[in-house]
Amino acid sequence: MFKLFLEGGPWMMSVLTLLLVALFFVAWKAPNWVKETGKAALAFGFLSLLMGIHQAAHFLAHANPAVDSNIIWGGMSVAMIPAMYGIIIYLISLVILVIQKPRI
Repeated sequence: MFKLFLEGGPWMMSVLTLLLVALFFVAWKAPNWVKETGKAALAFGFLSLLMGIHQAAHFLAHANPAVDSNIIWGGMSVAMIPAMYGIIIYLISLVILVIQKPRI
């Protein structure tokens, strides 16, 4: 698990982890903010994905023309780690919202 954390980029993964902690805190203290916190995690995950793709494109633009496809797809899979983490946090926020809904 820690390997994925480091591969996903320690800065954005740290921000996403702080959003996960904040999600549980707002679920306890300010339930109206659960959805917004989940959306923020989703947005940060996709921002990190776009930043990773941008870095890969920048590398490919300045690299040798004969770059192996394993390097390209390996970089894409690493760039997707924070996006998946953001989606998981968003799904957790949706589960919390369902649990917090008043019963009929």
